[in-house]
Amino acid sequence: MSRELETFEASHPRSREIHGQAGEALLSGVPMNWMTRWPGSFPVFFEEAKGNRLTDVDGNRMIDFCLGDTGAMTGHSPEPTVAAASRRLARGITTMLPSEDALPLGQEMMRRFGLAHWQFSLSASDANRFSIRLCREVTGRDKILVFNHCYHGSVDETVARLVDGEPVQRIGNIGPPVPIAETTRVVEFNDFEGLERELAHGDVACVLMEPALTNIGIVLPVDGYLEAVRRLTREHGTLLINDETHTFCCGPGGYTKAHGLDPDMITIGKPIAGGIPTGAYGMTDELAERVLERTVWEAADVGGVGGTLAGNALSMAAARATLSEVLTDDAFAHMIEMGERFEQGVQSVIDETGLAWTVTRLGCRAEYMLGAERPKSGQEASDAFDPALDALLHLYMLNRGILMTPFHMMALMCPETQPEDVDAHTATLGEAAAELISA
Repeated sequence: MSRELETFEASHPRSREIHGQAGEALLSGVPMNWMTRWPGSFPVFFEEAKGNRLTDVDGNRMIDFCLGDTGAMTGHSPEPTVAAASRRLARGITTMLPSEDALPLGQEMMRRFGLAHWQFSLSASDANRFSIRLCREVTGRDKILVFNHCYHGSVDETVARLVDGEPVQRIGNIGPPVPIAETTRVVEFNDFEGLERELAHGDVACVLMEPALTNIGIVLPVDGYLEAVRRLTREHGTLLINDETHTFCCGPGGYTKAHGLDPDMITIGKPIAGGIPTGAYGMTDELAERVLERTVWEAADVGGVGGTLAGNALSMAAARATLSEVLTDDAFAHMIEMGERFEQGVQSVIDETGLAWTVTRLGCRAEYMLGAERPKSGQEASDAFDPALDALLHLYMLNRGILMTPFHMMALMCPETQPEDVDAHTATLGEAAAELISA
């Protein structure tokens, strides 16, 4: 680690200089505090990103497998999105009026995800927040249910963990408005009995879930689990929301379409507009009818759902172009093929070195985890995490021109990811593994 830090510092003098100056105007020297969590002695400032390549202010060029942690799943600055956004920028960005792109975008969301009624926000966090509010309104219930070590953005009710069978605030939960147990029930992913027990209280408005956990590491559902979630939620009068923001990696209609799921709502955010802030939430005919019945139209602008810039013309134009011309069916086929190649490459390194690691793929997303058994719950994934080794692997990759997603060893493929990019990662991981087992 000492050697890698020396290499990092020697090759990033301009980033060090900018970060030192930025502390005068920016808290922690960055525009958002989590930008400090990258490997290295200071954050890397970037100059340009295009396709699956990123160049920092020191001229270091990297293969980008982070892709904005899904925000740039399209690749950086895809030409159709840039062209559509540029046209829209010249013709008006936000007016509080619907734009001509809204209808075809809504129709494309219907085609992909199977739900008939869509609304748009500025982020997946907002989409989740608004969806939770609507579910509470139509059910008359106070609580929601999430899964241990889930991630659904900055939604107060979801920054929760399960400790000794009870919901508690997740570490780092900043200024929670009320104790988390007042708003939230938490169960382990893949725990049939725990889910049934918590739903039986009869006070859960909705279950908010990723069909597979992603932010604690990829945790796949065991056979029959998602079917059980759907059955139990219906039995207990609870609505089901699938958050597809990360699991969109499974295909053009996300995990929901790829596996024939039947949620009441779907939320999604960052990937659908090529990097321009956008979120969306859709609902079934039945739920839409219930929502409309409860809507107070004369107060629709102050009811806790919406925002002046939500559904703005720029976001609509970018999302329409991205879905129709960038994240196409053919693009996903290529991206998933690259994901398979990445998975196979990592597995070959594990097999050759005998390291007690696993690799898991979810569509065009893949991750290797530092434990001998593939985790089946958020807690198992958390327990397998090794912060020191994770930091070393991230820095090792970064120093050799490969950018992985911070916080865990996750890689995402975009339409411009090529076999040689994947193979470069496999070779670098092989070098790191050889050093580790010889140390």
